[in-house]
Amino acid sequence: MTLTTKVLIALALGMALGIGIAATRNPSLAGLVAVIEPLGTLWINAIRMTVVPLVVGSIIVGVTSAPDARTIGRIGSRALVLFLVLLVAGALFAAAVAPPLMALIPLDPDAVASLRASGASATSAAAASVDRIPTFAEWLTDLVPVNPVKAAADGAMLPLIVFSVVFGLALSQLTGETRDLMVRFFRGVADAALVLVGWVLAAAPIGVFALAVPLAAKLGISAAGALVGYVVVTVLVVVAFAVILLYPLAVIFGRIGVARFSRAAFPAQAVAFSARSSLAALPAMMETARSRLALPEQITNFFLPLAASTFRVGGALGLTTGVAFIAHLYGVVLGPAQLATIVLTVVLTTFSVPGIPGGSIIVMVPVLMAAGVPVEGMGILLGVDTIPDMFRTTANVTGDMVAATVLSRGETAGDPPAA
Repeated sequence: MTLTTKVLIALALGMALGIGIAATRNPSLAGLVAVIEPLGTLWINAIRMTVVPLVVGSIIVGVTSAPDARTIGRIGSRALVLFLVLLVAGALFAAAVAPPLMALIPLDPDAVASLRASGASATSAAAASVDRIPTFAEWLTDLVPVNPVKAAADGAMLPLIVFSVVFGLALSQLTGETRDLMVRFFRGVADAALVLVGWVLAAAPIGVFALAVPLAAKLGISAAGALVGYVVVTVLVVVAFAVILLYPLAVIFGRIGVARFSRAAFPAQAVAFSARSSLAALPAMMETARSRLALPEQITNFFLPLAASTFRVGGALGLTTGVAFIAHLYGVVLGPAQLATIVLTVVLTTFSVPGIPGGSIIVMVPVLMAAGVPVEGMGILLGVDTIPDMFRTTANVTGDMVAATVLSRGETAGDPPAA
């Protein structure tokens, strides 16, 4: 039995038990919630424990591992700009569209108030961020941490990410044994954190069950409807972004007909949808790039593997939408400063999503912490993540193919057909 199946079963059992407790209003059963709930908090704490070493190590290694060959450097720099533009566009699109759609999901006001209170007691740092939304000037100056160690201890993820990027750039300027030693050290930190993440995720069925019971006990039958609403909104946001931006981008800047691009991208999209893995779809993407789109070899051989490993526009859409849902679930109003923080944190952290089952959940933790949204709700999303993940991964692969088509126009050989 796969981990996904176990998590789905755990979620269903937890929701059923919680809804039953809410329906019966039995004091003895209500006492059971107090026994189960700490297990969910322990699991969430274990996830949060892995975030700082994983994100810092991954970002520093990623920055210092950038290739410096001439052609690779040219393609890499253009790719980075395009990645950032698409990631920002995706996060902004989700930040603009998802919160109004999430607000349409009906929730019991009393249950929301209870959730907000419990979230505040469990995560005091998040509650403080919700109670005190910074001004734009404060938010901007806080991006550069006075003390990176204190930022890590306080869970201030966005300043910590900024420090990691700058530190990685400084480290890349070193030469010889010192540089190699430091890179190996941070690679070891990131790899060890991944092992720890694997252990934590192995306990996901227990954690999700323990989170689902108190959630359903507070929301009652509306909890199931809220999760269905989350799935529907996520799918709508991802599909709408692909139709409104990704496909037109390929047509306008890649100068290729929409029908031809759609036919060429479909095999890789089918693999991504079924396997939920951009890397699994990489062979299909490379074959399509050669035989159907006639893209330059440097795009096919260098850019597509790079994109499949690091570029996740579907992640930017899905993470932003997930944060909007959790904020709605806990009654947290996302102001302009919080939305800006979400967008920036999502853009920076999508580059460090670990390539393991449920890896995107690790990225959502720092986004939630940076935005001041209770982390507890994140565990519930893991149980219903299969369908959203299918669409997110398909969007990732579509974004890779669009970016490859656009970047190929700047290369001298193998331009793609125009129609």
